[in-house]
Amino acid sequence: MQKKVYLVAGYNTISLGTGRKEFNPRKDRPGPEYYMQEAGRATLKKIGGGQNVDESVVGNFMASRFNNQAHLAAFIPSIDKHLRYKPAIRVEGACASGGLAMITGIKSILAGTADVVLALGVEVQNSVKAMYGADHLALAGYYKKRKNGHAYFFPGEFSDRAGSYARTYGEDYTRKGMAQWYANCIENARLCETAQEFENKNPDLLKVGMMPPNGRRFVDHLNYADCSKVSDGASAIAIVSEEGLKKVGIPASEAVELVGFSQLEENIMEDPVDLNELTTTKIAVQKAFKMAGIQKEQLATVETHDCFTITGLLATEAIGFAEKGKGAEFVARGNTARHGSIPFNTTGGLIGWGHPTGATGVHQTVTIWEQLSHQAGKAQIHIPREKPFGMTINMGGNDKTVVCMIFKKTG
Repeated sequence: MQKKVYLVAGYNTISLGTGRKEFNPRKDRPGPEYYMQEAGRATLKKIGGGQNVDESVVGNFMASRFNNQAHLAAFIPSIDKHLRYKPAIRVEGACASGGLAMITGIKSILAGTADVVLALGVEVQNSVKAMYGADHLALAGYYKKRKNGHAYFFPGEFSDRAGSYARTYGEDYTRKGMAQWYANCIENARLCETAQEFENKNPDLLKVGMMPPNGRRFVDHLNYADCSKVSDGASAIAIVSEEGLKKVGIPASEAVELVGFSQLEENIMEDPVDLNELTTTKIAVQKAFKMAGIQKEQLATVETHDCFTITGLLATEAIGFAEKGKGAEFVARGNTARHGSIPFNTTGGLIGWGHPTGATGVHQTVTIWEQLSHQAGKAQIHIPREKPFGMTINMGGNDKTVVCMIFKKTG
């Protein structure tokens, strides 16, 4: 790292969709600008207003299809009048769009073109019927393969991964690991008021997770609990330099420091190298560890991209907490639960908090900031003195675009 980079003043809107009492599918959805304004204004309020911002960036995947709205960067001045006539950009990388927004802002700080960057992520997806939405989301893959794939394209893609894992290591073994991942996510979401599954009262989460898949109604190797939901929402956070901290008047004890990152691409036209491995994620994690100069044992918590429960299992292996094929056992034994050896997705992850695609990478960062700065409220976990680090992994497509970041507690 050429200079110090800090994160402060995070904010999440409610992740709105099925499961929230406020959600009514018959009502018109507010557009992405509504969520951008809520999240952006909340962050600006914490840093002294838009006059302290040098640049802005928004991550979004598919507003052009879901909302008939492109050119999202030009909504940023609507957040605050002081953002008029300042640089802003919109970035896209499927479900990793939020992570790319973070990386874009980080590079502006490192390049010295800004001391304070407002980073946002946003998506509004409950605007179309499920089958149309599935078609839109298929654009995160190689769309020329769309007609050769499952009607529910991405559930089909990750069902293939789950099926391969089950055939290789055992069906009941795999199902138990995925069911425990689901249960952990909902338990964590119940502690976060903005989570889509905050109001989930089901008394037997493992029973739900253990439901056998029905390929005639959905996909062959995933049940509905294995899948993240369709979500609307936005997240925002400020990326600042040391001078930026002084500018916004926030002490370092309320910030987290970025100490390592990587952003990698794999060929979208090719099938996964190994269905039983998140290969791009594995390499991205290794690069981020090398930049940070730390090892996995120093992590206190991880926010990983669990668009489906199988990706949670595979992430534990990609990071190195479990050997290949041992991720299901690692999760089933409670290691990734909030009181386990390495808590994952402490506000519910994509399964529990929700997955507004363009916002996910920013939401993950907000969660790590909250945890490492002890501002997570009821969702707060213990951060051991000897483990002051947190990691985020944001994935676009089927392990094609990956952003991995490592943060350090400063207080």
